[in-house]
Amino acid sequence: MKGLLIKDLYMVKKYCRSYFLLMAVFIGASFFATGDNLFFVFYPCMISGMIPVTLLGYDERSGWDRYCRTLPVSKGQIVSVKYLIGLGFQVLIILLVGTLQLVRICTGGPMNPGEFLLLMALLFIVSCLSSSICLPFMFKLGVEKGRVAYYVMIGFVCAGSFIASGIFSASLRSPMQGPFALLLACLTSAAIYALSWYLSIVFLRKREI
Repeated sequence: MKGLLIKDLYMVKKYCRSYFLLMAVFIGASFFATGDNLFFVFYPCMISGMIPVTLLGYDERSGWDRYCRTLPVSKGQIVSVKYLIGLGFQVLIILLVGTLQLVRICTGGPMNPGEFLLLMALLFIVSCLSSSICLPFMFKLGVEKGRVAYYVMIGFVCAGSFIASGIFSASLRSPMQGPFALLLACLTSAAIYALSWYLSIVFLRKREI
């Protein structure tokens, strides 16, 4: 499995440079964006969730998805590597975006800890759901047939940025209900990510390539 991780990291370095440039642009734009729309904040998280999908696409195009069946690795390991890669980059992007937004909050006036924690929780939720939606479809149907899930996720992020903006404002005004609802949403998102991971393993084991 260590070999699979190293192989995917080399692929990220070679094929995903444009993703990192795009994430850097949106992360920078999120610092200067005005208004309550959180699209610029959420979009880098969504892009990081696309890295495993891109790796799957190159694996399928090069025939790696068939060749790796001859190696002493299980289908569970093949799936888990993609989820671990995605999780690692999502955590990194959350920390980068969170740090920049913390600076923005502090420079805008007295810091509100609840506002920052709420924003971090929303970033976590979006990151979990962005990859959770796509990957099971990709492992079940293949990258090309499962690509419709990508467009569903784009719509999810666009709509979610507006919905989360309302949640962001409402939760700040509700000190009792907001934290509980947010904690429940974070736990639900983590559970969905774990379920997506499990379903991807099941789908790949049943899929004939």
